[in-house]
Amino acid sequence: MSLLSLRGVTAGYGTAQVLFGIDLEIGEGEVVTLLGRNGMGKTTTVRAIMGLNPPWSGEILVDGENLAGAPPYAIGRAGVGLVPEGRQVFPTLTVEENLVATAKTPRGARWELDAVFAFLPRLAERRGHLGSQLSGGEQQMVAIGRALMTNPRLLILDEATEGLAPLVRAEIWTRLAELKAEGEAILVIDKNVGAIAELGDRHYIIEKGEIVNTVEAVADWKTTAKTLEGHLHL
Repeated sequence: MSLLSLRGVTAGYGTAQVLFGIDLEIGEGEVVTLLGRNGMGKTTTVRAIMGLNPPWSGEILVDGENLAGAPPYAIGRAGVGLVPEGRQVFPTLTVEENLVATAKTPRGARWELDAVFAFLPRLAERRGHLGSQLSGGEQQMVAIGRALMTNPRLLILDEATEGLAPLVRAEIWTRLAELKAEGEAILVIDKNVGAIAELGDRHYIIEKGEIVNTVEAVADWKTTAKTLEGHLHL
């Protein structure tokens, strides 16, 4: 059974349909990517999964339970954590307050405050700073840490490294590789084809609200990258 399964998902805004029957699967410990040009439906897919923009039709199964249309808190309780596009860090809260604001840390949980600070040491250095005082890269690390503090079984990153400096992007890809090595299931949306090809196990190409290709990773990630570039017409 897949950890997350989308079956025939349609969605849109008002009367404008954006998604036209999305099918997507993520298993335990898999890193899956969703690739496509701007405006093709990537963020709408994420919003449908998270209950932020409920689907018009289709199924969104988490551990086999259909949660299509469920409120965001129910999706979070089911074990899906989101690092949203634009980071959405609380500007008037400190780093530490941002991390604990939505935390779910049952006894024995992998991710609690000290573990996040050890995993993202820059945040430990900035723990008392307000969200508004952080750089874009630091805000993205807060967003990642905040999602980890919900102890998700599946971590979703929408535009994981958009607008960040090269060194910060490299650090985030390194951290995601470490999460993959620990067995975390991840869905990543990003435009960095090389990094995605090296990290991902399977890649979905979305165009005009439909999955038009699925690319399975091969051992030589550079070959995977070339295949993805061909599908994306890069």
